[in-house]
Amino acid sequence: MKEKNIDTTEKLTPDEQSDDKRQQSRQPEPAAGALGMGSVSESDDAPVGSLSLRQIVGGDYLMLLVRNHAWLIVLIVLITTIYVGFRYQCQQDMIEIDQLEKNLTDAKYKALSSSSNLTELCRQSHVLQVLRANQDSLLRVSDQPPYKIEVPE
Repeated sequence: MKEKNIDTTEKLTPDEQSDDKRQQSRQPEPAAGALGMGSVSESDDAPVGSLSLRQIVGGDYLMLLVRNHAWLIVLIVLITTIYVGFRYQCQQDMIEIDQLEKNLTDAKYKALSSSSNLTELCRQSHVLQVLRANQDSLLRVSDQPPYKIEVPE
């Protein structure tokens, strides 16, 4: 069997040829040290996987992270602000509800004691005591039982 040596550049389009030449012209960078120290000629286009300590400490990595995720950070801040605001409003409402419940309980007790006092003052025995205390009154307890008066229509 004979193998044919085919030049791949002949079958590629001009765009693909230029991409192929660019890939061939790239030289791998020398390996960084154990601490991740890169060479002096670092570029901003460096892939994310080749981070150096200088980039991290210098803030380049953080700036890149913030720039790429700015909308996410804004969304998180917005949601957190809304959450804190709703929680604060809920706590204020709960405090107000507790205060109103205490006021309602106090009003119920006052109404109950007023009703009790009024019932006591309206009893027949109490009215008789007041009549006996005021001897100038013409009102007296009847000796005869009450009877119905019928009115014809």
